[in-house]
Amino acid sequence: MNTQHLSRALVNQLLEHAQHYPQQEVCGLLGGRAGVPVSCYPIANSAGVPQRLFTMDPAQQIAALRSMRERGETLYAIYHSHPNTPPVPSRTDIEEAAYPEVVYLIVSLQTKGVLELRGYRLCEDAVVEIPLEISD
Repeated sequence: MNTQHLSRALVNQLLEHAQHYPQQEVCGLLGGRAGVPVSCYPIANSAGVPQRLFTMDPAQQIAALRSMRERGETLYAIYHSHPNTPPVPSRTDIEEAAYPEVVYLIVSLQTKGVLELRGYRLCEDAVVEIPLEISD
């Protein structure tokens, strides 16, 4: 699987979002141009149990997709955090994955002092981890 390149600035935005809400799953989208991620769109988690699940606020998700379109971006990745578990897709993550062409990024806060970020392709019960490379 092809290595996905992420800028340190974007990764820091994801990590800061997760750290800001350490007791619940955070979520959002990354917009890209020509297959390169360029923008982060944090979206409120409207799940009934945000400690264990994420559901993107529909109005914010639509607004983020509209902003991407206006900026000439396409959906590059969907991200969320796991406050107390490893950065591995849960059964719910896999079942609810609706965009097989995008990267799914998961941030884990499970390890004290160390944040872990992993990427995946999720489609039809297939989970393929994608190598991530972070660059300045």
